[in-house]
Amino acid sequence: MLSIPRLGRSLTRSSVSTLRPAAAIPRSFSSCAPSFDRTPARGWTPTPFVTETVGGGWHTYDIFSRLLKERIICLNGEVDESMSASIVAQLLFLEADNPQKPIHLYINSPGGSVTAGLAIYDTMTYIASPVSTICVGQAASMGSLLLCGGNPGKRYCLPHSSIMIHQPSGGYFGQATDIAIHAKEILRVRHQLNQIYQRHLTGKKQLSLDEIEKLMERDYFMGAQEALEIGLVDEILDRRVKSKENGGVGEGKPPAV
Repeated sequence: MLSIPRLGRSLTRSSVSTLRPAAAIPRSFSSCAPSFDRTPARGWTPTPFVTETVGGGWHTYDIFSRLLKERIICLNGEVDESMSASIVAQLLFLEADNPQKPIHLYINSPGGSVTAGLAIYDTMTYIASPVSTICVGQAASMGSLLLCGGNPGKRYCLPHSSIMIHQPSGGYFGQATDIAIHAKEILRVRHQLNQIYQRHLTGKKQLSLDEIEKLMERDYFMGAQEALEIGLVDEILDRRVKSKENGGVGEGKPPAV
């Protein structure tokens, strides 16, 4: 049963990835004269801040730091090296803070770098703290692997989540020998990812490696119910369980979907 604190594709010369890059609109600055234009760049979303009173004073956090205090980590957007470093650091920090308490990883991601994603996955399985995963929005490509890599029995998605699995993809140019080397590497990574999915897909029918490879031959999209049936998630959550003080069932199962 989920108990969550209340709040809220390219192969380079050295790496395999399943990138789904989003368009980025950089802000421009002029070095000739100071600018007094306070208009945010298009597509820019401000980070909310939370202010709390502490010992007679007050302390202001950005919303993600405040959620981290509740052992909540938000994985939003493309999985790349910068995001991976941040998520790994947060996981290690929360484990050091309390190895027994669970960590809650909210995922809304189109996927990204395989190596960056596997760094997060390996850290999730390495640390002592149990990690529950919750899909909000989408968990595609590497995002779906991180979703199913949560603690057994603690992998969730919301009712209208979109989940997609597929094989890694990439491209390389160069000498024939170099192309053959990188082709061998991407096949190794593909087999490795298939093994990870097989380990975590705990549906009614245990899928073989051949079945998983066939399933992931192309982009395979599924909704929450199908993800539950194949065992990619353990439960669909439609609402948070109310506490006994608020007239709920306390530690019972969430409402049936």
